[in-house]
Amino acid sequence: MARVAIVTGGTRGIGEAISLALNDMGVTVAANYAGNDEKAKAFSERTGIAAFKWDVGDFEATQAGVKAVEEALGPVDIVVNNAGITRDGTLLKMSYEMWDDVIRTNLGGCFNLAKATFPGMRDRKWGRIVNIGSINGQAGQYGQVNYAAAKSGIHGFTKALAQEGARFGVTVNAIAPGYIDTDMVAAVPADVLEKIVAKIPVGRLGQASEIARGVAFLCSEEGGFVTGSTLSINGGQHMY
Repeated sequence: MARVAIVTGGTRGIGEAISLALNDMGVTVAANYAGNDEKAKAFSERTGIAAFKWDVGDFEATQAGVKAVEEALGPVDIVVNNAGITRDGTLLKMSYEMWDDVIRTNLGGCFNLAKATFPGMRDRKWGRIVNIGSINGQAGQYGQVNYAAAKSGIHGFTKALAQEGARFGVTVNAIAPGYIDTDMVAAVPADVLEKIVAKIPVGRLGQASEIARGVAFLCSEEGGFVTGSTLSINGGQHMY
């Protein structure tokens, strides 16, 4: 029987690439999304992957969403916490709502999904959780104290939960992407994007498929000895 995965933010950008990579591995994928029904429908029609709508930052909605996935597809063995938003601004201009929205979705979503799925993985003695962090959670970024804090928190969350899951066959890892050629990055002004690319040693933006391949390995049987790790996929932009 195929393993079942939930990929949050799984119908667009990096999330779509991850959903497709896991599907190609023979995993039964549930792609979560938050709001764009039209694009989610188009994604499912194009890929054959089921889409499930809920707000990952809402604890009760996540519990109900995971239950709906399990009723439709079976117990969840793999979770990829990819959903994320930005509300950029310097601290002086950042409202509490801008701070809270990003922490609630980007970091809170990891807790909510883990809370709903980790106990079952532990009971079944097998599970994979991959949390999508960011180069900006490692190095910081001007105008992103909320985003950087949330992504940095993801890296700490990963290491702590990995210690709880290790002896039960549940691995917990993170991937920290650099700048990837997605709609979010495409919205950056051309002159700013040019400066960003100039700082990437390999001389280009990354591709969503390159992140997806890293996720696929960490979710595989072969990835069972890797836990508590952060895989940086950033073209050499940040090394430590």
